[in-house]
Amino acid sequence: MRLFSMYGWVRARYEAKLRRSNFVSAPWAGGVVLLVCVVVAMLLANLPWTAHYYHEFLETGLTLSVHSPSGSVNWIFPEGMTVEKWINDGLMVIFFFIVGLEIKRELLCGHLSSFRRAILPVLAAMGGMLMPALIYLAFNAGTPASTGWGIPTATDIAFAVGILSMLGDRVPVSLKIFLTALAVVDDLGAILVIALFYGGQLHWDYLAAALLVMALVYAMNRMGEKRMIFYFVPAVTVWTLFYYSGIHSTLSGVAMALLVPIEPRFSKSYFLHKTKWLKIRLVNANADLDADGVEDGFPNEEHRFFLRQLKRLSSQSIGMSYRLENALTPYVTFLIMPIFALANAGVTIPSMEYIDIFQSSPETGASGMGIFFGLLVGKPLGIFLASWVAVKSRLAVMPDGGTWGMLLAVACLGGIGFTMSLFVDSLAFTDPELIDRGKIAILMGSIAAAAAGSLLILVFSNKQK
Repeated sequence: MRLFSMYGWVRARYEAKLRRSNFVSAPWAGGVVLLVCVVVAMLLANLPWTAHYYHEFLETGLTLSVHSPSGSVNWIFPEGMTVEKWINDGLMVIFFFIVGLEIKRELLCGHLSSFRRAILPVLAAMGGMLMPALIYLAFNAGTPASTGWGIPTATDIAFAVGILSMLGDRVPVSLKIFLTALAVVDDLGAILVIALFYGGQLHWDYLAAALLVMALVYAMNRMGEKRMIFYFVPAVTVWTLFYYSGIHSTLSGVAMALLVPIEPRFSKSYFLHKTKWLKIRLVNANADLDADGVEDGFPNEEHRFFLRQLKRLSSQSIGMSYRLENALTPYVTFLIMPIFALANAGVTIPSMEYIDIFQSSPETGASGMGIFFGLLVGKPLGIFLASWVAVKSRLAVMPDGGTWGMLLAVACLGGIGFTMSLFVDSLAFTDPELIDRGKIAILMGSIAAAAAGSLLILVFSNKQK
């Protein structure tokens, strides 16, 4: 009986581990975790016994200080850093690094590597950024809120792809690829918007030093250097220089991602030759005998040496860019982005009037309406119209199996602008009220766009049956 009980416990543990593994690998898992973190952040910011501690923790200073007894040395790094700023300027650099790796991969060997494959998502992304900005400015031009035009221009790929995955095969694979490629171009556009319009006052000395370090890294890459340590140290240096230069420090992640080598250290022929040699040595490795004359089991010390060599050989035969993207993506999806959501989605709502995003005033403009309609109407309309013009002018072709109705439905999912929109919101405004109202509008607009896109997909998929 005890044996069966132990067997049941082991089986339950194994099945639980398998379910966790399946959840982590599911395309929709990241979106679900983000949604949970949004709810938790809203609760922490509004429950009477947690709100004070939530905001106090985010405003806690987080710097390294060095002071000498005589006062001759007084060094603080980084200056003005709080927990919230460390999350937005420090942790999020890894998110932007992954975005940079994805952009590089798509441009060199992915869906954006040729003109014919790239032209439709590129034009659709441009339309999907221009139209929301115009709609936002139609509500807010000439008001203090006009600087927020970049907020509704971004698409959150985690939520969009997550919804497409939950809807199964109702959406053609070609349109899923179209939305993914569009989101990559959209991320590139958002990065350019942040760099050009939402930076601080430039300090050219720090910027020149950062560019010099990047030039040295580029030269090192061209000379064939493939060891990771020679890219990690410059990456930290460039982040520091960007932080003090006036350009947002997270953009250093994108810049360094584009400099990381995508080619492997070892060629295919070298890998095959070396692997064959190591396998022969591994097979012929003699097992040592212990004091009692008993043969050591596998792997013994000699076996382990050759196995480590095989592991190193396999790892170095994959480009550093791919290895880093594969290694860091789970941490970005299930750690960094949830932490970002916990720190940025918590909006204190003093009354129900506060969530009225359709109100406007001369002091604050109509930022809520601009963001909401920019995401819900501007994004789908811009993506759809740009795609329609591209296809009708024969500059591009409709994705295989796609219809105009289904493309419109997928375009609506492009209006989910959670992560990048929240990030731009924190850069576009200095007034805390505008920042909070922007966050509420982003959440409501993203939810509305997700609901509209899902409903249209269900409608048009049923019509095709």
